[in-house]
Amino acid sequence: MCQWQGGKGLYMQLNATAPILAVYANPEACLKKDFRVKRSSVVYLVQMLSSPKDHGWGQDIEVLVLLYSLAHGLSLSVVGSAFGIPKSTVHRIIKHVTGKIKANLKTLISLPTADELPEIADGFCQLAKSPAFHRAAGAIDGCHIRIKPPGNEYHKEYINYKLFPSIQMQAICDSTGRFLDVFIGYPGTVHDARVLRNSPIFCQALFPPAGWFLLGDGGYPCLEKPVGLLTPYKVPRGQVQARFNRHHARARSVVERAFGRMKARWRATLFKALEVSPSFAPDIIACCAFLHNLCIDMNDVLEVAEAFPPEDGDQSPPPAAACGQESPGHHLRNRIAAQLSAPVQMAPHLREHDYI
Repeated sequence: MCQWQGGKGLYMQLNATAPILAVYANPEACLKKDFRVKRSSVVYLVQMLSSPKDHGWGQDIEVLVLLYSLAHGLSLSVVGSAFGIPKSTVHRIIKHVTGKIKANLKTLISLPTADELPEIADGFCQLAKSPAFHRAAGAIDGCHIRIKPPGNEYHKEYINYKLFPSIQMQAICDSTGRFLDVFIGYPGTVHDARVLRNSPIFCQALFPPAGWFLLGDGGYPCLEKPVGLLTPYKVPRGQVQARFNRHHARARSVVERAFGRMKARWRATLFKALEVSPSFAPDIIACCAFLHNLCIDMNDVLEVAEAFPPEDGDQSPPPAAACGQESPGHHLRNRIAAQLSAPVQMAPHLREHDYI
């Protein structure tokens, strides 16, 4: 609605009668019910995405439209009714703000520096309840996000092993559940190990540094190079291997909880098939991961923890041949398993003699 005030053009006048805007205008009102995040998180996001080129009704309203759409399942009609704007405008705003978040993705989702790795490893030692994981740099896993598959010959490519259409989200997180890296877009039929082998993390050996390792489930190969990756024993033999699997699971499961927390916050969007095209779905998922990290930074936690079961069980690696430059990490896993089973202190009677 174009108007003129004082000789200056006013691009759009806000609809003050919209109840959702009245809630936002009241500084004492809680935004979590409608937007799934608290007010300080909204303010932080607006400041992060603002630019000199912003015009019209302001960046804050565009951010509110995106958050409200994620909180209510990306329904253009619902969002349009709440804000009193056409569905076409809602669609355009979602595209615009999603593009801005995508351009700023690395400001909140980035690999740690060498100085930050020891603190991350200490967190995994606490999760595993053992100092043997003092070189753990992250936990990796894949998650299936439901989508509406394309209506063409590629339809079957998106039907995963649980028989629903999805795209893959591979993520690496630290010991607090904060995402360090995300790789999104492969269709549901693609195995976790293949997604890993086609990701920049693996192809370019970006992370972790030499001497460090990631923790993954049985769907991944146990590797030393090009990336360090420790997986559990598929068929543990004896107490040493069984003990390693228990401690490993305690540390690795943090990435599953991270997926659960992200889905719990945006459950209206992520707990059902995404109401967007498969080509745009990765951008929406990346936005949810971005907002997940933002909420961690702002200490914005959900009041009621809504648990979601793990999306993926351990799967056997695909029969495809591995890359010739891969180096197995079984010896590293055996060494850590031995450390876990080694006695912390020598028995008193063993100190009474000198052993040669």
